[in-house]
Amino acid sequence: MPHDHGHAHIDPASGDRRVSIAIWANALLTVAQVFGGILSGSLALIADALHNFSDMASLVIAFAARKIARRPADERMTFGYGRIEIVVALINYTTLILVGVYLIYEGGMRMIDPPEVQGWTVVILGGVALVVDTLTASLTWSMQKGSVNIRALFLHNLSDALASVAVIVGGTLIILYDLRWVDPAITIGIALYILYLALTEIGGPIRTLMLGSPPDIDNLTVIAAIRDVDGVTDVHHVHLWQMQEHESALDCHVVVAEDGWVRMEAIKGDIKARLSERFGIAHSSLEFENERNAHTNANLYGHGGNGRE
Repeated sequence: MPHDHGHAHIDPASGDRRVSIAIWANALLTVAQVFGGILSGSLALIADALHNFSDMASLVIAFAARKIARRPADERMTFGYGRIEIVVALINYTTLILVGVYLIYEGGMRMIDPPEVQGWTVVILGGVALVVDTLTASLTWSMQKGSVNIRALFLHNLSDALASVAVIVGGTLIILYDLRWVDPAITIGIALYILYLALTEIGGPIRTLMLGSPPDIDNLTVIAAIRDVDGVTDVHHVHLWQMQEHESALDCHVVVAEDGWVRMEAIKGDIKARLSERFGIAHSSLEFENERNAHTNANLYGHGGNGRE
């Protein structure tokens, strides 16, 4: 199975500028929506403001993470700092889930006794929010294809834009028909959509942090490719994981036939070439065992087994 890492590359400085613009835009919008929501009595507007505030906080954290991730490996972090973006993505998705649950609770309370809402304030600020959310989403669109950290932000902004449309519709219905229950109903709808986005995306960062195998690489196909190398008789104690979002790694024990032991360097070169060319695995650590003294009953994955260690 070929492993494609193709994604858009944007100059880091240009990417930082885009994130900075998005931070300031969301900060100003959040302040405006909070005041507008309080003055108008609209929970949907405050819900949208909370969502925008979480976006602003996420953007600030993501901006810092982008800076930290570029640091080279050192004695404290021998794998480098790239995984900080995975950690930040997990924080962002967790924040979305908490915000969604809270908004469902508040919306449910207001459905019981809908308060009076000033529709025009809701519509005007909802329109401003839609412009800002669309701007922010457009700034992060091309960047999100190559970063789980920025992808989390993009989904924040996309859900914000859709929420702003819902807020405008709700405000319009309040103006025309005085349907006050529409405001908390829209709030619950926004919250459910936020939860859907977060829960469908949070698995990726968790899998990476748990050292799970890359989802776009078939383990058995990789193992079969190694076993197919001339001179290799078996493979065991396999570890296949993602070092960072676009860097996969593998280490394993390779059993070499007795007559192939003298060609061990050539066999190693063949294995590494196959891993890189077919699966995009550029980092691999291989421990070789002579067929005569190989582990017996060793597990294919991990380091378990009843054989000699």
